[in-house]
Amino acid sequence: MGGSQQGSQDSPGGSRTYGKDTLRPVTIKQIIDAVQPHPDSDFKIDGSELTQITFVGQINSISTQTTNTAYKVDDGTGLIEVKQWIDSDADASTAKPRPKEGEYLRVFGRIKAFNNKRHVGAHLIRPITDYNEVNYHLLEATAVHLYFTRGPPEGAANGVKNEGGMFVDGGVSNGAPAKGGKLPAKITGVGRKVYELLQSEPQNNEGLHVNMIAQKLGVPSNEVFKAGDVLLGEGLIYTTVDDETWAVLEY
Repeated sequence: MGGSQQGSQDSPGGSRTYGKDTLRPVTIKQIIDAVQPHPDSDFKIDGSELTQITFVGQINSISTQTTNTAYKVDDGTGLIEVKQWIDSDADASTAKPRPKEGEYLRVFGRIKAFNNKRHVGAHLIRPITDYNEVNYHLLEATAVHLYFTRGPPEGAANGVKNEGGMFVDGGVSNGAPAKGGKLPAKITGVGRKVYELLQSEPQNNEGLHVNMIAQKLGVPSNEVFKAGDVLLGEGLIYTTVDDETWAVLEY
């Protein structure tokens, strides 16, 4: 049945593992133009495989179904449907306000194809409160596209392309230091320990959960969260499978 098949592909209960996941910033046009060599294979952009993607856009329309909410999102380059599955077991008293038409969103998810129609299966949607994030994202997506099509920028010969498709060139993606380099002065104490732990751990693109970081460092989870907020804000680490799992780019 079509509905059950779609659920198995998109829903949180799916069996697909995240061990090889990457995260790439894209535009909606890139999603629409992405190539899928085979029905069961990962999509490709600029000839590079990708699993998780992130993009921003404005809600054009909203359609609520029994099992999911579908958003039509527009970023100026195209229009795509984003489906977020409804957690029937969630506590309604703690539910966050639902996005409204006209609002801007950041979406984390995967490109899906069902009945020859392409959409994005979202595992995280959050509102954008600062429009600078929209401009930043479009610049970042452009920089990543140029990296894959033209190579690293001049003066960034040490940039590395992860085979899974994640853009990891320090000269373009963010201000993270090369391995062994100095962190910004504002990163001190627990923040420095968290960053160094993430950098020293074997990298599988999934990163480490906050609770695991706290356990390894012997530091309370709330202190790790505070440090992570600073590191995320500085672009030194990024979230992977959820907001509480972090990784640092390799250099």
